[in-house]
Order: sequence, then C-alpha cells, then structure tokens
Amino acid sequence: MPASPSTARAINDRLALRLLQQEGPLTAAQLKQLTGLSRPTVADLVERLTVAGLIEVAGESGAQRRGPNAKLYGIVAGRAHLAALDVRTEGVAVLVSDLVGRVLAEASVPIGDDTGTGPAVERAVGLVERAAKEAGADGLHTVGIGAPGLIDPASGELRATTGLPAWHRRLVAALQERFPEARIGVENETNLAALAEQRDGAARDRDTFVLLWLGLGIGAAVVLDGTLRRGVSGGAGEIGFLPVPGTSGLPSATGCDGGFHSLAGAEAVAALAAEHGVTATPAGPEPHAAALVRQAVRRAAMVPAAGDFLDALADRVALGAAAVVSVLDPGCVVLAGEVGLAGGDALATRVRARLARMSPLAAEVRPGALGGGAVLRGALLTARDRAQDDLFGPPAG
Repeated sequence: MPASPSTARAINDRLALRLLQQEGPLTAAQLKQLTGLSRPTVADLVERLTVAGLIEVAGESGAQRRGPNAKLYGIVAGRAHLAALDVRTEGVAVLVSDLVGRVLAEASVPIGDDTGTGPAVERAVGLVERAAKEAGADGLHTVGIGAPGLIDPASGELRATTGLPAWHRRLVAALQERFPEARIGVENETNLAALAEQRDGAARDRDTFVLLWLGLGIGAAVVLDGTLRRGVSGGAGEIGFLPVPGTSGLPSATGCDGGFHSLAGAEAVAALAAEHGVTATPAGPEPHAAALVRQAVRRAAMVPAAGDFLDALADRVALGAAAVVSVLDPGCVVLAGEVGLAGGDALATRVRARLARMSPLAAEVRPGALGGGAVLRGALLTARDRAQDDLFGPPAG
C-alpha cells in the first residue's frame, strides 16, 4: 500500500536531515537533486523543518549568477548539546559538542587508585558539569560513555568486573541524577574505538573487520557486514581469555592470567622489553609499555635489540590475531590501544607478515588512525546518532 501523506512527509524529512548531517549545509536545489524530490516538495519540507527548529539558514551559496545567491540550509547545531566520556581506570576525559558534533569544550581529570568511590564519582561528574558550563550548555540531551569491561546487553549497564574500580559502575547513576533529562548510554571502550575507526579512521573502506585493542588490557571489537557484534552476553571480543601457547597456564572464569593477556597485556610487553634491554620514560598517563614500544620503533633501524623486541612482540600479537582470523575471516585487523598505536606501521607490518605465514586466510593488518582519541570519538558518534535519531524522528502519534 502507498504511504500516507504524513508518513511520506516524515520519510522525506528524515532523508533531507540525513543529507544535511552527512554533507553539511545545502541549498534547496541541491536537496532536490540529492533526494530526487520535486521542487514544491523540497520547499514544503524546508519550511516544515525550519518551523520545527531543526534547520536554519546557514549562509548563502557562492555560485556566481545573476540575482541573489541561494540560501544554504543547515542543521540547527545548538538544538541539543552532547557529552562523550572516556572512562579509564586512572581517570576520565570528557568533551561536549553541539548536535552536529562540533566540539565546544574538552577536559580531563586523573583519579588515583587511592581515591574513594564517592569522591571519584563526584570528581568525574564535576568534570562533566564544568565542561558543559564552558560549552554554554544549559543541559545535556545525550551522553555517550566508553568504559572497560562488559556491558549487559539487556540492561545496558556495566557489569561487575574484578579489577575495575567500583566508581565506574556508580558513575552512570550519578550522571543521571545530575542530568535527569539526559539520555545516557554506556559502551565498551574497544567497541567505541572500532566504531570510530569504521566511520572516520583506518577501517573506513571495510564493512567487516576486527579491531585488536592492545593496552593495559587486551580486547577485540568485531564488526561484521557493517554491524558491531556484541555477543549474547556482551562479551564478544574478550580475547584476553583466549588460551594460547607460550603462557604458564590457562585462563579461568574469574581471571585472564594464562590467556592471551599474559602474552600481550601491558605488563607482559614491559617484561618482554626488559628482556631485550629496551628502556623508555612514559609520556604522561600512557602505559609504560606504550613508551617502550614507541622507543623501539624509533631505534629499530639502529639498535638490533629494539628490532628484536618488536619481532618478539609481533610473534605474540600474531597468535591472538591468527585465532580471530581463523574463526571470523574478517579480512582486516586494526591494531589500536596505546601499545598498538605506539607500534604503528612497524608493528602492523611485522604482524601482517607472521599472519600470512600462519593462516591461509588473507587479512590486512593496519594501525589505528585516530590515536588516543578513538574512544572519545566513538562515544561522541554514538551520542550524536542517538540524539539525532530522537530529534529527527517522526512526531509521536
């Protein structure tokens, strides 16, 4: 059956808004060309969206022609403010943006192991409040949070996990209390990094890939046919628990010691560097392992021991990558996390060569392109998508 006039209008409106979202400000003529709609239909939707406060005149086209230049219409960026958080074991980073994702304020705060749960939560919430105030936001429409650990797919909440600070699980409730109108969502940090790399980074040309997170901990994000896969319990990609050769035992249900984590986690990487005589001073809050890998990359051409260390590290990383490739056949593995980013092309090239020898399934290995901001970028993208889906959706009833 043909769509009713109201349904057709809602479909046309969402199409126009998505184009403005993707392309930036457009003229009515450009909207007509891109949507295939008639001139009167485009004129009607432009008026409708303007009255609704969703789009506004954002300038004029620069076309050289007789008469006045055509008006450019763009999304009303100030219609909603968004926040993105990167929650780590040692602190929190936050940014606040407008509806189109333009960053208006950024801040971070360290939270030490000796900080109590209550003070830690208050410090994190206070950071968000200050960033929102700096951005000129009266409130927050949507908040996206990236955090380590498992997310319960039923409730969307962080699950209790040993080894992670208690304040992590308290943070969402505290933010909801402080920003009662906000829509707050939590996602695993590795998954958010993968979404960011897929949208804006190393995997822009891939619908299927695996992001391997190498940092303080180990994890993977699985994107198949353009969709992030979380698993039945939210644990897809928990490859720190993967049994691999070369460890002193096997992982257990309560700990990943003896699994892939014991070979490629930050502590294991630092111990491997010490065996090869590689030393470095950490820059800021990054794991010592990342500084060691970065130093080895710098010196590999001149110091044989540095190159040997990278070779040994690639041997280890390739074990986890080969297991993922053999099960999922993703065709592409992105190395992210602090250690993966520090290794860059030098580590990715070594892992690629080993993977080619270990697996009959072809797989590219690429370094992440977004650096340390991948989790925040992913959190912002998910917050923006949720907010726009809400604001751009058809009216209730």
